[in-house]
Amino acid sequence: MEQKKNQQRPTPFEQTYFHGTKADLKIGDLIKVGYTSNYGQQKNAKYIFLSATLDAAIWGAELAFGEGQERIYLVEPTGEIEDDPDLTDKKFPGNPTKSYRSTQPFKVVGEVTIWQGHPADQVKTMKDHLEKLKAQGVNSLND
Repeated sequence: MEQKKNQQRPTPFEQTYFHGTKADLKIGDLIKVGYTSNYGQQKNAKYIFLSATLDAAIWGAELAFGEGQERIYLVEPTGEIEDDPDLTDKKFPGNPTKSYRSTQPFKVVGEVTIWQGHPADQVKTMKDHLEKLKAQGVNSLND
């Protein structure tokens, strides 16, 4: 069978994206804007977030508000994504965390069920730092 030159073929090297949260989602669910944010001022989210690194998704799950189980989902964007400006300013040039945001839904295509969280003291230090920023009136650009 002859393959056309410009015809796209599936590849095992497609980009994988992760979404860390405490929400209980199912395969096929869409993660959408407009719901209460997991972070910041907990307003209705203007953006939803994903990462190409598991570590950034783990932070997302660990820092999410709520009492639910921390979860990491494999997601596919349904539209355009852009760099997350909270993590790509002059402090982190080049987007080393591979963190992105979108106003378009992400489709849940799987869940990472085995992963190692950060040490408890490291999570506490990060949460304390975020509380200090909040007290100083520094909030996420993404709320």
